[in-house]
Amino acid sequence: MKAVRRPFRSARALTPTARVRRLRRRITVLFALTSAAGLVAMAVLAVRSDGVRGREQLDQAMSADTNWALGLLETDEDGRLDTEVLLDNAGTACPPLFLLSVPAAPGEAAVAPAPGELVVEHAPRRPCLTVSTGAVRQAAATAVRADEPRSRDARTADGEPVRMFALPFYPPDAEEDAAPQGALVTVADASAQRADHRRLTSVVSGGCALLVLLSAGVGHLLSGRAVRPALEALDRQESFLADAAHDLRTPAASLRTLAETALRGETDSTDVHRRTLRLAEGMGTLVDGLLTRARLMSGTAVLAVEPLRLDQLVEAVVEDVADEGQRVAVRAERAVVVVADPDLVRRTVANLVGNALVHGHLPGEPAEVEVTVDGDGATTTVTVEDAGPGLPPEVAGALFDRFRSGSGSTGLGLSIASWVAHAHGGSLTAEPGRRGGARFVLRLPAGGPATEG
Repeated sequence: MKAVRRPFRSARALTPTARVRRLRRRITVLFALTSAAGLVAMAVLAVRSDGVRGREQLDQAMSADTNWALGLLETDEDGRLDTEVLLDNAGTACPPLFLLSVPAAPGEAAVAPAPGELVVEHAPRRPCLTVSTGAVRQAAATAVRADEPRSRDARTADGEPVRMFALPFYPPDAEEDAAPQGALVTVADASAQRADHRRLTSVVSGGCALLVLLSAGVGHLLSGRAVRPALEALDRQESFLADAAHDLRTPAASLRTLAETALRGETDSTDVHRRTLRLAEGMGTLVDGLLTRARLMSGTAVLAVEPLRLDQLVEAVVEDVADEGQRVAVRAERAVVVVADPDLVRRTVANLVGNALVHGHLPGEPAEVEVTVDGDGATTTVTVEDAGPGLPPEVAGALFDRFRSGSGSTGLGLSIASWVAHAHGGSLTAEPGRRGGARFVLRLPAGGPATEG
């Protein structure tokens, strides 16, 4: 039987965070492209409108010149064109003015002429703009065939841009449907208009490019704000999973050891059941605490604060955490009351004391930890000091960051303790102790978090 090969899947699958960041980049690109499409459309419309307006302005100026010249045009008794009055009263060299006629006998119906059939009745001898006779005839023939004024773009013999305008004229006393007798053609310099048009095109293109870049930046900022809640939710999810694994690893290992011991029959079943129940209750408390922290970080729950005796809570935590052979002294000269979440504060103190018991002693020597509870009315403090090797200088600045303990553990315990302190409006600091070890100082406001009034 032939084996069926499954499609290959890339080992570098994108994480949810990477997918969200990729989505942000796509939103930015889409925002920039949408803005670019609108800007380019408006730019094209503006450039075309400017070109049309410039040509219309030239056409209006040339139309006024040709209409004025048309008023000076006369014909003799035989119907032939008489250009003397026109030449005597109009300067036809600048702008150049050309007079062309249709080769048709008077009284005969004129047909639409080809450009080469038009007769040049007058052309300036030294025009300020030199254009070819063929271009002039082409412009005149177009106006005569259309039986209305026509304009077109052309170039001089030197390659400079010009605008040509042709106005058809009719014989005297011509009937309404009579064909044109010829056309007056004038030429205008379009170089200034073209230069202005190019400058406008450059300015509009540069402005569009700048606005597209600006829109891309704005899109990047807006997409960042849009995906920020998703990134924060993913970060909280990863933090929750890491903290859950950290806190449940030890009781889970203890349960497994206890079960293996019970299977070997090395202990009394009643004691096994009692210890199993205690571990199960502890794991349930841990899970409840982790879920509470997750809800607090996501904003779906608030701290369950209440007045509590901080000195009694610390004594109870030390009694549960400390094992035989470990010396933990609790000093509380008076009753200390604080408004806080009992479960979270209990976990914080347990993390601090447990950290001191594990890392706060020299090799081969029992742990010696001193816990002091004090308060001055506005602030309560819990100081946990050990006699260990002290804080490594390379991790002192990032001691409360997750996974940065520098001593073989993940450092989540101190990270959770720091988060609980800040959630209550307090702080958690670390400094060298009097006996060469480390001293952790947990400060909590006596009146509770600021949000609680």
